[in-house]
Amino acid sequence: MTPTAFDERRELAHRTSDGIEVTLFWSKATDRVMIAVFDSHTDEGLEFDVGRGAALDAFNHPYAYAPHVTATTAPSRGWVQTH
Repeated sequence: MTPTAFDERRELAHRTSDGIEVTLFWSKATDRVMIAVFDSHTDEGLEFDVGRGAALDAFNHPYAYAPHVTATTAPSRGWVQTH
């Protein structure tokens, strides 16, 4: 099995509060920083890139940094990925 960019992501921080999971990732392959948010109550999630200088603030306040998109429900923790 060949590793993909998704497999090569490093989790830098993770937190859960009231069913909302927020994870800060860094991709070695692409040198990008990303925020992933998952709501276990609605089974919806989204993922978006964030600038390095705003990474910690975006981790603490992900909805302030999230692009305006409609999340979709997916069968296996599907994410809405924006660029």
